Amino acid sequence: MPEVHFNQALLPDGWSRDVRLSIVDGRIAAIRTGVAPTEADERHAIGVPGLPNLHSHGFQRGMAGLTEIRGASSDTFWTWRELMYRFVARMSPDDVEAITAQAYVEMLEAGFTRVGEFHYIHHDPSGLPYTDIAELGGRVAAAGRRSGIGLTLLPVFYAHAGFGGRTPDEGQRRFINDVDRFARLMERLRATVAARDGTVVGIAPHSLRAVTPNELAAILPLAVGGPIHIHVAEQMKEVEDCLAWSGSRPVQWLLDQAPVDRRWCLVHATHMTDEEARAMAATGAVAGVCPVTEANLGDGIFNALEFCGAGGAYGLGTDSNVLIGAADELRQLEYSQRLKLCARNVMATSRTASTGRALFDGALAGGAQALGVASGLAAGLTADIVSLDADSPALAARSGDAILDGWIFGSRRSPVDCVWTSGHKVVTNGRHHQAESVKADFRRRLEGLLAE
Repeated sequence: MPEVHFNQALLPDGWSRDVRLSIVDGRIAAIRTGVAPTEADERHAIGVPGLPNLHSHGFQRGMAGLTEIRGASSDTFWTWRELMYRFVARMSPDDVEAITAQAYVEMLEAGFTRVGEFHYIHHDPSGLPYTDIAELGGRVAAAGRRSGIGLTLLPVFYAHAGFGGRTPDEGQRRFINDVDRFARLMERLRATVAARDGTVVGIAPHSLRAVTPNELAAILPLAVGGPIHIHVAEQMKEVEDCLAWSGSRPVQWLLDQAPVDRRWCLVHATHMTDEEARAMAATGAVAGVCPVTEANLGDGIFNALEFCGAGGAYGLGTDSNVLIGAADELRQLEYSQRLKLCARNVMATSRTASTGRALFDGALAGGAQALGVASGLAAGLTADIVSLDADSPALAARSGDAILDGWIFGSRRSPVDCVWTSGHKVVTNGRHHQAESVKADFRRRLEGLLAE
């Protein structure tokens, strides 16, 4: 492909002017700075690394806006979950693939270039495995191929409805496996996605509610060195139930009982004490924060000040995909901390005074670690690149870190212009190349689902 020239680009050691990237076989082969563009170069004003989205349930994009109606009593995460179960019960493999593809297209248009898919729908509507036990995981991979997004597939082990091995609920029947069947599922999924260059496979014990201690120990070797993600301490009821079951809070139990290290991502970790936050930070595990979904579901506010102050790594996810936007997640994380602490520029650091830059760097590094990849604009790395439109009013007359501050805090419309994944351009002028056909399939599948 032609070499790509940026007037300014964010490299690992900071912003540089007149940057030319050479891309070969999907990777950045060379970077030169301080060089004028040539007639053969593809030219852009601003270049930044694509961001990782470390936590997604792609199919939930089809539910966006459908749960914003209050029931007879006060609504919570748990009432939302019942509506989600009813939506899941209707979905066919074609529905899963089409809705997930729409979510991935929107992620790419927003500046995300890799997604961690926390994939827990495995079986047919009756709860029986498909003839191909990895049918639905294969559909997620197909959505990834169609959109071009980098994929870290995280098949979920889900066995119980509550702490202590409680019998699953009827609404969970499409998720449930025992250890042996999950091992077969993992073997088949690895074979299904092995042909796709760049796909990473890990595992995801759903939560301490859904996995017994013995089951957790049994499935960890199935990660085969890949990422391990788990929901933990998202809701206060979960904390209370865990205390009643074990005498420990969920994060503390996990740190005491499991080999948590840099391969782990503790998704949400919303309700941590200061002591738990410091202890988690010391393990090197990533906190998978999903600020927009956590606000939408009324989960609570992540203990960022204590966790990050102890050197903790975090990344961001779009989770329920009620709203897909890289800047939206970054901004919501900062604003939630401002509201909690009655302070400004909370996520900025002594080394990085720009809040936008501190948020971007944190999400880039932590997200990449959680998804089992390296990221950034550097020779040898995958060419996952985002260009920003310098004509956006929010970026007018900006340079360096002020670009990120303008994008995250001042943009009414996204300034994302072009996006490359593994060196292939998939977004031009803010629009995904397959956007219209993917949207048509999405609309058709939703019309069928919502008509029932």
